[in-house]
Amino acid sequence: MDALPKVGRFLYAIPMAGFGALHFIMGEAMAGMVPIPGGVIWVYITGVALLAAATSIIVGRHAVLATRLLGLMLLTFAISIHLMALVGGDQAAMSNVLKDTALAGGAFILSGVLAGEENAAES
Repeated sequence: MDALPKVGRFLYAIPMAGFGALHFIMGEAMAGMVPIPGGVIWVYITGVALLAAATSIIVGRHAVLATRLLGLMLLTFAISIHLMALVGGDQAAMSNVLKDTALAGGAFILSGVLAGEENAAES
């Protein structure tokens, strides 16, 4: 059972890296979803953040901070981008609201697991 959290962190980080890469591949297409000025620049910045979080989770350096910030970013996306699109009449946005909310929850859970591992290692 000790292997499950280790496997889980990789299974969580790999899609985050994929999402980060997609922010560069599809940056122009995603720019229209950005609710603040700057468009594609913000898409690229969030792509870097997603790749950095994935790297941190996999490598295990600053992973607690990375997962907390990732959870906050994903929750911000769920509310400011996808929920606003849903309220604006885009029924297809519901799946993105649910996806980003679930991924944010997963990031916060992973943060707690990693913090517990750090505390156990310090004892």
